[in-house]
Amino acid sequence: MKAAQYDAWYDSPRGRWIGESEFQLARKQLAPHAGASILDVGCGTGWFTRRFASTGGTMTGLDLNRDSLVYARGHSGNECAWVQGDAHHLPFPDKSFDYVLSIAALCFTHDERIPLAEMIRVTRGRFVAGWLNRSSLLYSSKVGRGAYRGVHWHTATEVRALFEGLAVEHLSIHSAVFLPDGGHVARFLEKLIPNCLNFGALLISSGDVVS
Repeated sequence: MKAAQYDAWYDSPRGRWIGESEFQLARKQLAPHAGASILDVGCGTGWFTRRFASTGGTMTGLDLNRDSLVYARGHSGNECAWVQGDAHHLPFPDKSFDYVLSIAALCFTHDERIPLAEMIRVTRGRFVAGWLNRSSLLYSSKVGRGAYRGVHWHTATEVRALFEGLAVEHLSIHSAVFLPDGGHVARFLEKLIPNCLNFGALLISSGDVVS
């Protein structure tokens, strides 16, 4: 799928609702202060990067895909910087950013613990990492299909296990997009179902780096 086609999905009614639901949960768990420096690992076309930038953060988006970054640069202002790089070897010194996030990107890598450890290395504050949830309705309809082919799906228990041995504390897991069809019922129930229930399409893990 071309970068423009991928990003355009977020302009569809369903895509806009899913993206905004995931963003609001990620923002709540990251809780960045005004003017914070934030790294988005596996930013793709930069939809979440730009969305965080709109709230006052100074954003850096990193991705390996050149075409995605060309699109991202062409659709953002000076509040975002774009870096081509590998999440397994982040090209930044230790503790370079106030916060670091990654939304449904690490589950496409061949060894998720390595980029996760890199994310923790380069932040001096909090982190958020989003994972596709095997205990969700989305899994049953999308596993092995289209853009989801080859992706790693995880349960909340498996996500917690990915952090074993890493220097983090206050680890928590929440979820969003419980009914991914995006219809009127889904949107209504999304407001009522608490995010602490881990059967939404996206699992958001968050915590603090041990200083």
